[in-house]
Amino acid sequence: MYLRAVVCVLLCVSEVRVQVDGADNKAGSCTDLRQFYTGKGFTLTGVPQTEISGEHLRMCPQGPTCCTRAMEESLAGLSTRETEGLIREAGRSLQSAINALYRSFDTYFTDLHSRSEHSLQEALSPLGPLYTQNIRLYGDLYGDLRRYYRGSALNLDETLSEFWSRLLERAFKSSAPAEASLSEDYLECVAKQQETLRPFGDVPRDLKVKMTRAFVMARSFVQGFTVGGEVVRKVSQVPLSQECVKALMKLVYCPHCRGLASVKPCPNYCSNVMKGCLANQADLDAEWQNLIDTMLQVATSFSTEPSLDVVLSSIPLRIFEAVRYLQDNMDTFTAKVYQTCGTPGESGTGSPTSQEQRKRSNSLTASTEYRPSPTAGLRLEMQVSDLSSKLREMQQYWIQLPAALCIKLAAGGSSQDKCWNGMTKARYLPEVMGDGLANQINNPEVELDITKPDMTIRQQIMQLKIMSNRLRNALDGNDVDFQDASEDISGSGSGMCVGGHCPRSRPGLYPYPPDNRVRATATPQTRLYSLLILLPWATLLLQR
Repeated sequence: MYLRAVVCVLLCVSEVRVQVDGADNKAGSCTDLRQFYTGKGFTLTGVPQTEISGEHLRMCPQGPTCCTRAMEESLAGLSTRETEGLIREAGRSLQSAINALYRSFDTYFTDLHSRSEHSLQEALSPLGPLYTQNIRLYGDLYGDLRRYYRGSALNLDETLSEFWSRLLERAFKSSAPAEASLSEDYLECVAKQQETLRPFGDVPRDLKVKMTRAFVMARSFVQGFTVGGEVVRKVSQVPLSQECVKALMKLVYCPHCRGLASVKPCPNYCSNVMKGCLANQADLDAEWQNLIDTMLQVATSFSTEPSLDVVLSSIPLRIFEAVRYLQDNMDTFTAKVYQTCGTPGESGTGSPTSQEQRKRSNSLTASTEYRPSPTAGLRLEMQVSDLSSKLREMQQYWIQLPAALCIKLAAGGSSQDKCWNGMTKARYLPEVMGDGLANQINNPEVELDITKPDMTIRQQIMQLKIMSNRLRNALDGNDVDFQDASEDISGSGSGMCVGGHCPRSRPGLYPYPPDNRVRATATPQTRLYSLLILLPWATLLLQR
């Protein structure tokens, strides 16, 4: 359970509160409180030597006390800082776990991509000059795919179409007679025949479907980690409310003022305080679990046939297969091009060089068929299994956080009758509230206005919802528009950076450069909105 990791962090970073045995204290003496107070970094100025009347107290129960009003305020501020520190530390622990998952998948995916790119030479060298003279074209394809995965505003469909068009131009040019004059306009005309004549067979269409699905899911998956980490960072920095400050003081340090320093808070009492203080944070639970569920679906889909490793590893051989198909049918394709684009100079159906390349490619058919590696499949299976198990451990973080904070603060289950209940050393009787803001309407410890949720947290709930929708689109193989991500995730800093250190290999997923895709024209609905906006201005002008 991820809760164990959070508890471990809290146990390590929380200060050990001074334990005072009340039996050894002199009645009415404030000696132990004075020692405790200076141990927390405060001065003894104004601290009483013996108990005083407690009518001045605003947070602790009134009665004999060793705390002045100023001491109560100081300790309230201390309890708030300590609790906010524990919340931030728990958040950093979760961010670190998210960051580790991100790095694990990113390393796996970029390694797959690099291995595929490195196999280009072996797969395409039989093409002869069509490979050696166009190495940059193939390299640019992989560069574009890498940038797309890193979050660049590339249109993947246009990128793949452009690659096949340029490759068709080069292949046609290499097969044309030496005396033929091929202008740029003519080659452009040749490239435009790709959709209608399908010179590469079914490979471009089939590969586009598989590559789009693989890269869209991979990109949205790492974006999910980034958004999740950013939400944790922002929510962990939300300050506690004034009502929570009072409740924390009463929970943590009022026992010291009453001479009950060794008495820990009752478990249910602590639960109600923390559930009230973290009510808005608990409202993240539904969308947080929704995001994790969707990411689990994406992770599982990586191993669905055709699996992620098969798609990336087979790209070079699918390109070879497409070029070989073109070379085998070059005579037919050339004749149809001449009918559409005209004859460039002296007509010809091919050259000895192109025929020689076709013979060479045909002789390598059996040896160049793609055979998936058993170890590659095992590595993917282990990757998916590890990601899935660790994502599930994070799934209930927000509703488990109050309990994690109370493990250190509260008494054990066997001390239900000998714990601090907010007033004295006795059993805590009120029932424990549910999770979330709406369930705190009757919280006896923290007074909350359930009609006024924290807006920062509401904004982060929306970010989780937006990211979940993107992931669902990716599952359907739809190219997700990440252009609005820089607007969705406002503010500086990254959820993937822990302790001020960011992984060097982290992709720049946001903010994104302007999207160069052609946007759809205005719909009747958007035009109606424009008219509604302009109508008041028109009315004002008419009145003048």
